[in-house]
Amino acid sequence: MRESTIEKAVSKFAVSAGWITYKFTSPQHRGVPDRIFIRDSVVMFVEFKAPGELPTALQAHTHEIMKNHGAVVHVVDSVEQGKALLC
Repeated sequence: MRESTIEKAVSKFAVSAGWITYKFTSPQHRGVPDRIFIRDSVVMFVEFKAPGELPTALQAHTHEIMKNHGAVVHVVDSVEQGKALLC
């Protein structure tokens, strides 16, 4: 399954479960997670990957910096994993 297919399905599920979701891009900072999910004072960043794929070195470094500043960052490589995260 493609990364974009997983992202689309999880985002659709999130909206139906009451989450606000935004595509996250930052032209000056490559490596940021793909999406932001917000609900009930919870803010989560999610990097989507095809099954079995891992973040690039730059993505992993960026995620670590974000986590060190208190951000919640997850890497999701299946629709089921994404849905479980947002339940």
